[in-house]
Order: sequence, then structure tokens, then C-alpha cells
Amino acid sequence: MADVRPLNSLRYELDRVGGFEPVLSPPYDVIDPAQRAALAARSPFNVVGIDLPEPATTGGDPYENAATLLAEWQEAGALVRDDEPSFWVLTQDYLAPDGSRRTRSGFLAAVKIEEYGAGKIRPHERTHPGPKEDRLRLTRATKTNLSPIFALYSDATGAARAAIAAQVAGEPHGEQIDDDGTVNRLWRVSDLDAQAALSEALEPAELLIADGHHRYETARIYADEIGGDGPHRFVLMDLVALEDPGLSVFPTHRLVSGLAGDPVRANALRETVERCFEVTELGSTDELPPNGLSPDGRLQFGYIDSRHKRPLRLVLRDQAIADEALADFPPPYRKLDAAVLEALILKGPLGLSEDDISHFKGLGYSRNDDEALALLEGGEYDAAFFLSGAPIEQIQEIAAAGVNMPPKSTFFTPKVPTGLVFNPLS
Repeated sequence: MADVRPLNSLRYELDRVGGFEPVLSPPYDVIDPAQRAALAARSPFNVVGIDLPEPATTGGDPYENAATLLAEWQEAGALVRDDEPSFWVLTQDYLAPDGSRRTRSGFLAAVKIEEYGAGKIRPHERTHPGPKEDRLRLTRATKTNLSPIFALYSDATGAARAAIAAQVAGEPHGEQIDDDGTVNRLWRVSDLDAQAALSEALEPAELLIADGHHRYETARIYADEIGGDGPHRFVLMDLVALEDPGLSVFPTHRLVSGLAGDPVRANALRETVERCFEVTELGSTDELPPNGLSPDGRLQFGYIDSRHKRPLRLVLRDQAIADEALADFPPPYRKLDAAVLEALILKGPLGLSEDDISHFKGLGYSRNDDEALALLEGGEYDAAFFLSGAPIEQIQEIAAAGVNMPPKSTFFTPKVPTGLVFNPLS
């Protein structure tokens, strides 16, 4: 059972900082140096200063600098700490990659940290080692959850959604339009009856981490380091119902390098593709991203390389090929496009190891069709595989089977901005 509680939030005093617009930022792991500089220029209180810290102008440790800034912002009245706990309802009106306009609704809460397991909290992807160490050092210094984990829960009765809907009738606490055009609106839920309704609705829920595995694992390590009970045993999450009509998941395409100067690997790739897949040339690159399974229900990929530049459709000849390659995994996993591609291609003729995949050696990712083609055209990569992504139901089945999907198997959009509220751990 999930232990979901309202937050004793640390939050921006919006009148002091000029609203959310100048101070919010995207999650740290999607910010490049130029964007970081642009965000920092918007306000001396932009959250990027503490969530993606740099050394102070006089030098020193960037994480300690983040802790210093956090304290200075509180002294300046830019950040205030609430005495009474609250949930925070977040709606995000966004343009999905498929061109549709949707609204996703959830709420920010403190969730008790548990070991992964049935009935409690489950991951859905394998993680990379680097970001965990970075986030752990930042947590030790600031003693605060700065950005929320994005997690899903089942709300079959609609009780949680009804409780959320009742809270968004009035004016929001704050609003922001991000650089992608997503409209983020936040409402405070301080009414005790509404809080009780949300907590009760989540009691039987199993939570599935959709985005933020590194942050969750960091929170577990930090909680054990501190020991005992207290606020450090809880972590900040944005919780969204699986049944929410605005919830969408999209694919992350794979790009590979190192083929141009290695004819042995290139030939091995061609032979594997011809043996395992039916190959059909497409009319244009617009057709590369597949739309789910083939008409007769088989896994399929889009493929193009920088040498021939011919857009192709690769359709798995027989599910038995994937079943044999992934014999040690449960049936739902064997039907996951990212897992099949990893087993048959990435670890097969391309010879990528688990370490290579974990550290992006010879492998890249793109969540945008045009970006993937541009990276190929620019010579950064030699070939691209276009995936269609996993439906929510398949993600649930794989998580319930107790296995984790390959890294970046899913792309949940929009991202939850950093800076809406913070969760103090002391």
C-alpha cells in the first residue's frame, strides 16, 4: 500500500519572485549549457541555480554552492516554508508529439520510500549509474527534494480524479507557459476533507515510476544514510492516474555509430536484419516511425542509415525469434520493441555490451523524428532505428512481471517542471 501524504512545502513566494515564469526550469537532465545560462539570466532565483549547480564565482564545490543559494533565497524571502501540509494539483495543457492537444492532471505529494516490490512501488526501466551520484551529492548538500519524480497509479474507481477535479475550479496558485508551449497550472489543496479523499484513494495503489528512477534510488540511499524515521523517509512525487485521458507515452528512437569505418560490423548487421526481419522500402522518411505493430500483429521498426539513406520498414519474421533471444525474460518483455531491438541488434551484430548501453558508447537516443534524421545527416551517427513505443498496459505488465525495461524505453510527455514546490528532508 502506498503511503501518500501532503507536503510541508518549501515554495517560491510568487509575489516576491514575479510569478512562476522567471523561476521554473525543465528537469536538470534535459538542460544543455546554453539553456542553463538563459534560464539563470531570467532571475537570480531561477531554480536552475540550485538544481543544476555550478561553482560560486570564488570557486568551491557546486553542491555546497546550491545549499548556500537555497539558504540565501529563504533569507531573502524568495522561498517560504509552509507550516501546514498541502497537496498540490498540477494540470499540464500540452501539444503532444502526434500533434494533438491534451491536458494531463495529477498532484504533488510526499510518498514514503519503500523497497521496490509488488503492491508498493515499482520501477519500469534500468538506470544509468552517473546521474545517481550527482543527485545524491546534491541531496546531501541541500537536504531537499528539488524536483518531483513522475509516477503512475491505478484509479479504477475514479475517486482520486474526482477529488482532483473538485480542486481546480477556482484561480490557480500559479501558472507558467514553458518554452514548448505547455501551460502548467498549480492549485493548493489545503482542505482537510479533500486531502483525506486523495490519501484514501491512493491507499490501495501500487505506484509505477514513469520518470525519475535516478531520483528515487537517490532518495532511498539518502534515507538509509540518515537512518531512523523522519521527513527524509519521504520523497516528492507527481502522481498521475493511469486512466487520466491526458496521459500519453511516446517512443525514444535509437541511433548507432561506429558502422562507417567497420565493414565487419556493418555486414553483420545487414545479415542479421535479413535473417530476422522482412525488409520493405518506404516511400519517404515520413513513414519511418511505425504505428504500433504491423497489420498482422508483428513487431516492426523503421530503419535508415547514412550511407544508403533508404527508409526501410523492418518487420520481425516470427515472434519465436524474439522468444528465443529473450528466453530468460517473461512473455510481456519479449514483445517490447526496445527489448527485441536490444537483444537482436544492439547486443547482437553491433556487439554493444551492457556497459556500452549504460554509458552511451556507440549508442544515442532521440525523442524526435526530425532530430534523429538530422543527427544522421550531420554525421554524428551512422544508422537510426525508429520505434513505436510501449502502450501503458504493456508497461504495467512488464513491471508486474518484475523486470525492468531497457533505458529510455518510454518518453512520457510533458516533463514536470522543477521549482513548483520543494520537499524539505529535515
